[in-house]
Amino acid sequence: MDKEKITLGTRKVSIEFPGVKALTDCDFEISTGMIHAVMGANGAGKSTLMKVLAGSNPGYTGEVLYNGQPVEIRTPLTAKNLGIQIVYQEVDTALIPSLSVAENVMFNDTVMNMKGKLFMNYTKMRREAREVLERLNIKIDVRRPCSTLSLAQKQMVLIARAIQNTCNFLILDEPTAPLSDTETEELFRVVRHLRESENIAVIFITHRIQEVLRICDSYTVMRNGEIVDTTPITPETTSKEIVDKMLGRSFDESFPKEVCDIGEKSLVVEHLTEREGRVKDVSLYVRKGEIVGLAGLVGGGKTELCKTLFGDFKKAEGSISLDGKELNFKNPSDAVKSGMSLVPEERRKEGVLVSETVDFNLAAACLGKFCHLSFVNRAATAKNAAKYVQELGIKTPSIKQKVAFLSGGNQQKVVVGKWLAADAEVYIFDEPTKGVDVGAKQEIFRLINEIAKTGKCVIYATCENSELLSITDRMYVMFDGQIMAELETAKTTEDEIMHYATGDTRPYVAAG
Repeated sequence: MDKEKITLGTRKVSIEFPGVKALTDCDFEISTGMIHAVMGANGAGKSTLMKVLAGSNPGYTGEVLYNGQPVEIRTPLTAKNLGIQIVYQEVDTALIPSLSVAENVMFNDTVMNMKGKLFMNYTKMRREAREVLERLNIKIDVRRPCSTLSLAQKQMVLIARAIQNTCNFLILDEPTAPLSDTETEELFRVVRHLRESENIAVIFITHRIQEVLRICDSYTVMRNGEIVDTTPITPETTSKEIVDKMLGRSFDESFPKEVCDIGEKSLVVEHLTEREGRVKDVSLYVRKGEIVGLAGLVGGGKTELCKTLFGDFKKAEGSISLDGKELNFKNPSDAVKSGMSLVPEERRKEGVLVSETVDFNLAAACLGKFCHLSFVNRAATAKNAAKYVQELGIKTPSIKQKVAFLSGGNQQKVVVGKWLAADAEVYIFDEPTKGVDVGAKQEIFRLINEIAKTGKCVIYATCENSELLSITDRMYVMFDGQIMAELETAKTTEDEIMHYATGDTRPYVAAG
């Protein structure tokens, strides 16, 4: 017997923020029992429209329709009561790190049902949390504090929280961005189960087109706050077709690296070991004008190495030298003074001050340049901001706009601009294109090429092997905090990268 089909949609929905028309007359519809992607360039309105459905954007005009009938969704609670759940991309802003996994999974239920109760039944809470995680086939100790989890585990805890409640529509904002290939496959299995066995509609907000073609039944493309196309996915659907719709123009999917003059060795790392053992006996070098990749799967040690090089994680042994001078910094502040910079993976948590303005963030890494005594020269920070907003193509109504209100790709550009203003010698990029669309990705690649052409050292850490093959000169492949191989980009393949990324110590032999 077929389960009842429920529809959710919008009719002529529009919304404005200060200086920005974010949505214009959007007509959208999805039914339970399907997997649907919402796609578009950064700032196209994807997240804004989904937040309307989730009750987080109450200032909309037009109508939200539930089973064809108008409903007012002006609060997240109203949306949840209708079975609309959303899991946001920035997991750390949604979790309470000091609470256990069980408390975070059962958080909504606990808050809603505590009225009149004096005591918490922790045994019941842990049992129910464990049952939800088992539905996802995730093995995490429910007593663990969420602060000790990996990014991938935090994502799964949030998905577990969403489906723990009544859920007819599950909205996932860039759900696979922090996940390894194995974890992504497990998520896809869960998503298919939710569609086929529980009649849940799953909406993907994503930039990963190949994943959309694999998992989704249909997709909607948005551009400049408007819906430009909604269509089923067929065997004939191509990634280029989707990208052209997203950008409104034909797009070359390749990102060719520009030729740079590569100089002498500048950054030299020898036998570096991190105090907690997350980085083990790492030796590498970067020459002036060279882009060196850090390859590996999620958890391979790339982020840990980046943070150790930047002084965020403490080194136990080894040395880091720049242009022949050994660097002995104790913290990131010392690293910045030594010429190091880091564009971190978790940009909202570590890369920008989301409650501050664009101009302040663009000056934050070198604020001393803009100060006289204890006063900030606002005219100087405004001039600096105007320069990088133009050069980087940062879409913002004003340099006084708070970074929290920018799209993910534009936030990433602010992080990059902050370090360009600081004029560092070494630029470390950790997953710089995570959660950005192909257009913004191309701009970030162009920026990195420009940095290399000025003779700076660039380290580019990512799980995306196609990016490494496009933009780097050489790469080091990591597994379990160690370097497994050094590869010349022009002479390697994705198969060889994956061979070493999975921990295989044998020399790679190409198939056939």
